[in-house]
Amino acid sequence: MNAKKWLLTVALLVVLSTASMAKEPPVDLDLSNLSGTVVYSQVYDMMSRPEAYAGQRVRIKGNLSYYIDPGTKHEYFAAIISDATACCAQGIEFVWRGEHAYPSDYPPLDTEITVTGTFDTYFEDEYMYIQLLDAELTWKS
Repeated sequence: MNAKKWLLTVALLVVLSTASMAKEPPVDLDLSNLSGTVVYSQVYDMMSRPEAYAGQRVRIKGNLSYYIDPGTKHEYFAAIISDATACCAQGIEFVWRGEHAYPSDYPPLDTEITVTGTFDTYFEDEYMYIQLLDAELTWKS
């Protein structure tokens, strides 16, 4: 095989392997780079009108929070988002994709995290909650 054919073959293989790689779906709503006041307002809207966001891929930035229900032993993880004056905070729960154990696989509490997942709601008792499902979680070490 001459050099020209070899280079074309390699280039074709690179293009095909890149095209076949799984890509993450696009983000519909990216709140990770907005001001605290805008994010806080947007999260309030998400909680008030969850049907408008159902199924959307959402990216948020906040501080890691953790709670374990003493009765059920169910673990809850959330990104806590404060407004610009840090007087008010709201959290968005997330379910990290894959198998992860707390605390060994998670950053320390209050670490700034970025979460990207699919917006969903669920009911516990008579209360509705919002969450990001099948989420990706990143943070700086």
